Amino acid sequence: MADITAAQVKELREMTGSGIMDCKRALQEKDGNMEEAVAWLREKGIASAAKKAGRIASEGIVDSYIHAGGRIGVLLEVNIETDFAAKNEKFRTFVRDVAMQIAATNPKWVSREDVPQIEIEKETEIIRNKALNEGKPEKILDRIVEGSIAKFYKENCLLEQEYVKDDSRTIEILQKEMTAMIGEKVAIRRFTRYEMGEGIAKKEENFADEVMKQIH
Repeated sequence: MADITAAQVKELREMTGSGIMDCKRALQEKDGNMEEAVAWLREKGIASAAKKAGRIASEGIVDSYIHAGGRIGVLLEVNIETDFAAKNEKFRTFVRDVAMQIAATNPKWVSREDVPQIEIEKETEIIRNKALNEGKPEKILDRIVEGSIAKFYKENCLLEQEYVKDDSRTIEILQKEMTAMIGEKVAIRRFTRYEMGEGIAKKEENFADEVMKQIH
C-alpha cells in the first residue's frame, strides 16, 4: 500500500469536499492515484454527500432501542431535510442500526467537536504523565499524545467509531452513504444511553458484550 501524504489528502479534500478520513481511505484504496480516488469517493456517494453538508436537516425521528431484557436503553435523534424522507424505510433502518451501535459501544459524544476542551486537556495530561513515567523521551511526547488522542476520539465519538456490523466503515461514512442514498442531508444530532444499575455498586456485568453478540 502506498504511503499517503497530508498534501495528497488536502488536495483530494479540496477537489471533492469530502472529509479527511474519507479522502485518506480513498487514496489508500487506490494506492495514491488521485483520479481513481475521486472516482472511488463518487462511487461510494461520499463526494456528493459532502456537497449536501451545508443544508439544514430539521426533520427526522427520535427512535429508541431497548436491549433484550431491558438492560440497556438508547434514545437517539437523527435529522433529515424533509418529513417525507424521514418515513423512508432505509433511513429508519439506519437510525435503528446507529441506536444499536450506541448500545453496544457506549460512546460519550456524537463527534470530536462535541468533546469539551477540558476533557481533552485532562486526557492529554494523563497521556503525557504516563509516557514520562514509562521513561519515554521528551522529544516523542507530542507524537505519543497525538496518537493517543486520536484513539480517544475513535473510542468515545460515535461518528469516528468503526461500525459494529462492518468494521471497514465508520459511522460517519455510514451517515454519508445514507445521505447519498436518500438524496438529503442526514445528521445524527444527539443521543442518551441508559444502562441498568449505572452508578450503583453491583456485580460486574458487561451488557455491551451481550448487545454485540445480538448484532452479529
